[in-house]
Amino acid sequence: MTLKKLMAVLVAGISMAGVAGVAHAQEGGTLKKIKDTGTITLGVRDSSIPFSYLDDKQSYQGYSVDICMKVVTAVQKHLGLTSLQVKMNPVTSATRIPLMANGTIDLECGSTTNNLERQKQVTFAPTTFVTANRLLAKKSSSIKTLDDMKGKTLVSTSGTSNIKQLTALNSERNLGMSIQAAKDHAEAFLMVETGRAVAFAMDDVLLASLAASSKSPSDYAITEEALSVEPYGIMLRRDDPEFKKVVDAAVAGLMKSGEINRIYTKWFQSPIPPKGVNLNIPMSDALKAAIAKPTDSGDPAAYEAK
Repeated sequence: MTLKKLMAVLVAGISMAGVAGVAHAQEGGTLKKIKDTGTITLGVRDSSIPFSYLDDKQSYQGYSVDICMKVVTAVQKHLGLTSLQVKMNPVTSATRIPLMANGTIDLECGSTTNNLERQKQVTFAPTTFVTANRLLAKKSSSIKTLDDMKGKTLVSTSGTSNIKQLTALNSERNLGMSIQAAKDHAEAFLMVETGRAVAFAMDDVLLASLAASSKSPSDYAITEEALSVEPYGIMLRRDDPEFKKVVDAAVAGLMKSGEINRIYTKWFQSPIPPKGVNLNIPMSDALKAAIAKPTDSGDPAAYEAK
């Protein structure tokens, strides 16, 4: 064999290996998993009202669930499937990232903050809600700011960015708070309701939803002091650009068409199950900006008023 022919064979072999490598990378992703099984698994929450929660018929629904179902339709169309089974897999604040990383869930449809630290483990679709970390307490306790919590018991939900932030602030400000970790938002609210904690630190929209759905909504107040900006997004696995491309296009399509506004109105400005409570929360300027120019940024500064 001449040197010229030998080089040609080597080049051809390298090219085929490259093609095989690309094919393997594409086949190993979430889209192939979904196509092979005919199933897409959504990570959902039990008590993240109105984003993802169980109603009185034990059915998962909410703002994030509705958005995810639109994504499911887009994935089904992209894969050319005549049908696609949707499996609802309950997750908590503590389990959602591990269950995403190990392949148990394909999309997480809850109330998850997109931040730079989490982006080291997972990725996010364009932001679909913007909230802030605040405190909820009974009005009788007269809690107006975090400093009012000095020496008192604070609860937040295990596995959230909120509890991590409050732990740091507790140390930085020498507040001497006893910080308790609840398994979910419902348990954390119950601790305030029953007097086991003075305040519950969490995203304000979730606090408002829990208070509005409680036995005595007028008993509670949410502090005006915002401790952080929290952009929410649908979570998916990292290093799967093909799947992210389909998911991002579906979410951006909802924003461009205006469908996201109708979904928002359904969950934040209309009576919602199971009690028919209307949260009456207008869309914030920060969310309007994120809808006008979709972004998956995990930097809180990207959502602050310019």
